This record gives sequence, C-alpha cells and structure tokens, in this order.
Amino acid sequence: MDLESYSTLECIIVVLLIMAPAYLANTIAVLTGGRYPIDQGKLYSDGNRILGDGKTWSGLIGGTIGGITVGYGLASLLVDMSLWGGNIFFVFFLLSFGSLFGDMTASFYKRRQNLQRGDKFPLLDMYDFVFMSLLLCFIFQRDWLLSWILDGWCPLFTILVLTPFLHRGVNIIGYKIGVKNEPW
Repeated sequence: MDLESYSTLECIIVVLLIMAPAYLANTIAVLTGGRYPIDQGKLYSDGNRILGDGKTWSGLIGGTIGGITVGYGLASLLVDMSLWGGNIFFVFFLLSFGSLFGDMTASFYKRRQNLQRGDKFPLLDMYDFVFMSLLLCFIFQRDWLLSWILDGWCPLFTILVLTPFLHRGVNIIGYKIGVKNEPW
C-alpha cells in the first residue's frame, strides 16, 4: 500500500477507516453488553473479580460482530477493499476481537491493581484496545499489517496521537447519552 501518495488528510482518513473495526468494537460492546459476565462473578486469588461486570459475553460477541459489520460496510462503501488484504473478514475479526480482548486484558490488570470498574488508568485505557488489535494482526496477518502501518509517518502518527482524542470524545458522547457511567 502506498499511503505516502495520499495527502496528509487523506492518509489520516484511510488509517481511521482501516482501524474503524477496532475503534468501534468497544462502543458497540457497550450497546450490546450487560448480560452474562465472562468471569461469571468469580474472584481471582487476590480476592478481586477476574474481570468484573463490565466484560460480558453479550458485549464481546456483539462488539466483535458489530466491528466486523461496520468495517465491512465502510470498506465496501468508501475504500478500495484491497486495503485489508486477501482475507478481509479475518482482518476485521482480528481488529474487532483484538480491541475487546485488549480491553479485557486491561480490566484484568486493573483488578489486580485494586482498581474498580470505571476507575481511570489513562494510558492503559487509551491504548489497550489498539495495541491488542495490532498485536493480533501482527501475529496472524503480519504482511497485511506491515504493508500499511510502516508506510511513512502517517499511520503511526494517526494511531498514537489521534487515538486518545477519539477515545475520549467517544466516551464523552457515551456518557452524555447515558450509555457509559463515566466520561473516560
């Protein structure tokens, strides 16, 4: 992929479209979640919940399917499908599921630090979902990931610098419309 041939704004938009399944999976999980906690209410050896009530099977499944659907919809409407490589469904799955798995991993870590559901952990909360999405893509779709993420400065700039602003903005909107308990 040759992102360097795009203008800066076009490059940022393409990167945001590529990452849309990862960015939107958590939002969709909030809307579809709430039933069937993944940890079934069980405690870890430290006496805290393993994940907590905020990580549910309905959110994991709904967020993953929603991320795949949004990614596929955006890809088919707005962007050349070749941006996602040969197995587009698998890439959308890795981005969507990876986002939610990253969020679960962060929740597990936060519970070990005696932090409760909704407590702030700024850097972890802003990058957990992106990191895990990209890690899974690196493991299972390395050629696709490296074909665009290392294509100039724009992809990493967009992910590292714009993600916190997008994350915070979406959380504020979710809080204001009543689907999130806290604005972070």
